[in-house]
Amino acid sequence: MRIAAISDIHANLHALEAVYRDLEDRKCDRIYCLGDLVGYGAFPNEVIAFIRDREIPTVMGNYDEGVGFDLHDCGCVYRDPKDRNLGYQSLLWTRETTSEDNKRFLQSLPLQIRIEDQRPTLLFVHGSPRKINEYVYEDRPQSTYINIGKLAGTDVILFGHTRLPFEKQVGSVLFVNAGSVGKPTDGDPRAGYIILDTNRRISVEFYRIAYDVAAAAKAICQVGLPENHARQLETGGINQVLEIDE
Repeated sequence: MRIAAISDIHANLHALEAVYRDLEDRKCDRIYCLGDLVGYGAFPNEVIAFIRDREIPTVMGNYDEGVGFDLHDCGCVYRDPKDRNLGYQSLLWTRETTSEDNKRFLQSLPLQIRIEDQRPTLLFVHGSPRKINEYVYEDRPQSTYINIGKLAGTDVILFGHTRLPFEKQVGSVLFVNAGSVGKPTDGDPRAGYIILDTNRRISVEFYRIAYDVAAAAKAICQVGLPENHARQLETGGINQVLEIDE
């Protein structure tokens, strides 16, 4: 089986459309979304409609939770107060812009999706099985991965949130970060997603797809969101102050 996982679209319709076009050529059996449909980008309602229309199974991201439930916090942690303020402006704008029907959809998203009727067993989450907004970086201590793996009780854990793609085998558990469709932070502005192939042995393919970044950045400025969010699209987030755990 070939399973595609997309994550962290962040209201970037241009990137999502490009990724979906590419996915259609890859002949995947299933597509799953690891959350954060909204936030930072200019098209929250359009992105939600895209996912809903195609009935793509989706887990709740921390930004989906913040917008869906009209919270005062998106679940992000910032080092710099200026970045926190920019993030809050995005949260307020997205809450005001997202329709009530789409907020109800965000509220309805599950925290995790499990596939246990086949081998390997799979778990889809946004941050981790422990916390919707846990930042699981590749260089976390081995003990962190062991503890998460024990809690998950599955063969493969697919997640996002950090927007930094990687795969890491720890014991019997494969950890796969799908990166980001609409807001990468690894210095590559192209949209990213992964395909997990379980046909013979488990393998992960990482894809990066070029799209009209300039148009997506322009749209951010046109709707009145902070220009900083547009610049981060253009640089692949390389000049972004990374969010960290408290």
